Amino acid sequence: MTYPFISISHSFRIEVKTDFDFDQSNPLQFQYLFRYTILITNTGSISAQLKSRKWNIKDDKGQLKYVEGPGVIGETPFFKPGDSFEYQSFCPLPTMKGEMWGHFNMVDENGNTFKIDTPVFHFEVPKEFIDIY
Repeated sequence: MTYPFISISHSFRIEVKTDFDFDQSNPLQFQYLFRYTILITNTGSISAQLKSRKWNIKDDKGQLKYVEGPGVIGETPFFKPGDSFEYQSFCPLPTMKGEMWGHFNMVDENGNTFKIDTPVFHFEVPKEFIDIY
């Protein structure tokens, strides 16, 4: 699957793809689990390390939640020019649709801090599952 959600920020390319996890969802309790894969690539000429992240998560009712913390999935990857890092995580929602966006806090090889913005990416229960629910 290609990455349908893409952004470029401070010479970093962020690519995101999402998927609905039918087996881990429970629609009778309004619990929908979505998985996402993020590919981060340093397209610039300066090395940098990802230190933390901040997410904005919005469900289909307009409720907004914030999540922030160190690294991603317990790691703080270091990017030389041309390096990529891919990881997977998940987002539980109380609705069948939602969206997520945020940024990664970075420190370059000279000690300068900067943020790289992610694209807004969307979650949606595929139509073929709606009849099952």
